[in-house]
This record gives sequence, C-alpha cells and structure tokens, in this order.
Amino acid sequence: MSEFSVPAFPAQLETARLLLRAPQAGDLDAVFELQADPIANRFSPSGPLASREAAAALLQGWLAHWQARGFGYWAIARREQPEQLIGFGGVMQRSLGGIAGLHLYFRFLPQHWGQGLASEMAQQALELAFASLHAPSVLAVVLPANTPSRKTLERIGMLLKSSLADVPGQAPSLVYELTAARFAGLPRVPPAPTPFGA
Repeated sequence: MSEFSVPAFPAQLETARLLLRAPQAGDLDAVFELQADPIANRFSPSGPLASREAAAALLQGWLAHWQARGFGYWAIARREQPEQLIGFGGVMQRSLGGIAGLHLYFRFLPQHWGQGLASEMAQQALELAFASLHAPSVLAVVLPANTPSRKTLERIGMLLKSSLADVPGQAPSLVYELTAARFAGLPRVPPAPTPFGA
C-alpha cells in the first residue's frame, strides 16, 4: 500500500457536535489522563499507561506524524467546550503485525461513551481519508472482547477482514476494513450510538 504524505487535513474542523484539531505539545495532560484511565483502556492490549513519560512518547509520535504527513489523530473536544479534550482519534499511517495502511483509532473518556461521538469522528476521518488522501482502504484493529468498538466499526460500515496475532499470550486481534468502493456506496447519515456498556 502506498505511503500517504499529502497535507490534506485541515488543522481544525467541526462536525455536528465535535471540534477536531491537530494535537499540540500542551495536550500532554489530556493524553495521560485518557491513556492512564483503567476504564478507558480496559481493552488496550498493553493496559493503561503507567507514566507521563510514556504519554509524552505517544504524543510525540502523533505530533511527528502530523509534521511529516499533514494529517493524523485529532485531539477531540465538544464544540461548546473547545478547551476540554474528551478523546483522541482519527487515521494514521501505521504498520501493525506487518499490515500497513491507514489505521482508524479512537479513544474517549468513559463519561462520553454511548453517545455516538466515536462514530461521528470516525465518519469525518473516513471522509477525508477517501476524498483527500485517496486511500484504497482504511483498517482498524480491535480485540475480540471489545464489543463496543466492534459495534461502532460495523455501524460505520467496516467489515471484518482477518485476524492478527499481534499480542503474545492474548487472543488474536480482529482486523476490520472499509474499502473506498464500499464507502462510496454508504449513506451519509449518523449511525445509531453504541449503548453504554455494550
């Protein structure tokens, strides 16, 4: 799959309820709060982050991707509270277990689950991935037990493609895919929210 390096994503944009912007160095506290939260990371193979240093390394990787490619994961806030970050997500060029391509990711603070916010953000990311980056497909990797995220991926049109033994000692992760051709035929309407705790 080709490498994407087109400065195609605006540094900031809005959806119906969300403000999506490029992450900043000053977002470290928000990254650590989210990535160290045991509930938000209950399905993370590596578990919650244990230190601010680990959060800083994660954020630095996101910033470097934006710097090099002009797109990446967004810092996410509600439009009416733009200074209060509630999650991070979007698409980045990654290689997981030898599967390279654009990977969709989202993680929100638990109090913002079950409201369709991940789907709303993901649909915007997919729109830009296909329309601006001309990606042939977008992938998402999720643990089998992560039912809420799996339902979200399915509701935005992604299909289960394969499995990936990417974490030693754990069940293989599931690889979902949405092709550009399939996306072109999907209705542009918000999918129903995944119920909290599903």
